[in-house]
Amino acid sequence: MDDVRVLFVTMPFKSHLQPMVPLAWALRAAGHEVRLAGEPAFLDTITKAGLTAVSVGPEEPLEQRLRSIRRDVDTAQLIVPNFTTDFMYEIGNEYRDTLPWEHITWLFDKIVVPMTWVLNDEMVDDLVAYCRSWQPDLVLCDVLAHAGAVAADVVGAAHGRALFWLDATLRLRHDFLRARERQPLGKRPDMLRDWYAEWAGKYGREFTEELVTGQFAVNVLPERCRLEPHERTLPVRYVPYNDRSVVPSWLHETPRTTRTSQGPGTPRVLMTFGLLAMQWAGPPGMSVKQLQETLDALADLDIELVVTVPDEVRGQLRGVPENTRIVNFVPMDLILPTCSAVIHHGGTGGFNGALAHGIPQLLLEYSVDAPGKGMLLRETNAGLSIAPQDVTGPRVREQLTRLLEDGSIRVAAERLQQEAQALPLPSALVPELERVTAEHRSRRPGLTRSAGA
Repeated sequence: MDDVRVLFVTMPFKSHLQPMVPLAWALRAAGHEVRLAGEPAFLDTITKAGLTAVSVGPEEPLEQRLRSIRRDVDTAQLIVPNFTTDFMYEIGNEYRDTLPWEHITWLFDKIVVPMTWVLNDEMVDDLVAYCRSWQPDLVLCDVLAHAGAVAADVVGAAHGRALFWLDATLRLRHDFLRARERQPLGKRPDMLRDWYAEWAGKYGREFTEELVTGQFAVNVLPERCRLEPHERTLPVRYVPYNDRSVVPSWLHETPRTTRTSQGPGTPRVLMTFGLLAMQWAGPPGMSVKQLQETLDALADLDIELVVTVPDEVRGQLRGVPENTRIVNFVPMDLILPTCSAVIHHGGTGGFNGALAHGIPQLLLEYSVDAPGKGMLLRETNAGLSIAPQDVTGPRVREQLTRLLEDGSIRVAAERLQQEAQALPLPSALVPELERVTAEHRSRRPGLTRSAGA
């Protein structure tokens, strides 16, 4: 196939960009033109990966915009009603036709659609203008980058969703459409459709459900870990990328421990709150007091505990136990093979990294889709999880001890690892992406391709 122009569209989060990088480089190595579109404040992060960046969206960093919104929003309106959201994450679809309309619409109207506005409204025009100029053949979108689908449709590019976590959004959309059909005519509001239809109409296009779902999805999760796969799912192996990194000098030293009799056999445990903690200056959901309580509760275990937190958080700790090493950052793909267990908040790097290396996981359910990942770990016996309201030092100690002592958990984690490693590498996915691009691409009348905008 002739060289394909591929545009990735990412939200300004490192945890969203970094899983895209290996696939972007695989396409580049195959001779295709690749560019990544992101907000101006995020361009340095893109270019550090050795990839070409395109500036779209507002100059004001997302963190500042979100802070402004939080000041203006009545937080009482965002208190989750008295119903469980576990239905979003259950593997299987036995009961999905009976989910209450009011539950699904609350999630859409209070969470999904407002987040779509915040993340995408100021990006659409820039993306459409760039796509009209550069004429990509394929647009691969972060699942939150709805603007990418609009721009792809305007220029007739193929477009798909790049998935590196549980796809609760697609599942919730399917739930919404099923429940909507049960409502009386005239009482079927669809705010997400309205958003897409307004932007599509601005550029002479009409709404189709394909704008929401994408024409296909690229998914790194093993098949039995997917919530509700896209009808055309292209599997690909998760390959970690950790930004610029250096092998820490301590990584292969004898582990620190309160009892040295076991020497090198002492298990190493990583506790990380990932890139979110680095970006937002604090462990997500865990207070410094809770972190200190957790360190104290684990202090007498015969382990080496490696904890990644920003310097400002470390400075607030009352004390660091002898068996604990505090670091600002450690490359996940370098340390995980040396670990017996990992404690994390449910982020992309921690979950997928542990999956790729067959490491038992203790998940503290702080990230958006962490409850689903926790359910998955429990159902497969590959790990354990703790709900946010139950996170205490003694509870973490109890679950970590079980994780280290129960050999069946490691066996299950290694079984999931085998399934993850059986997926095709990014380089093997390239020919399939070429095929779906040729199938779905359609040039719009009046658009000409520029040489190198």
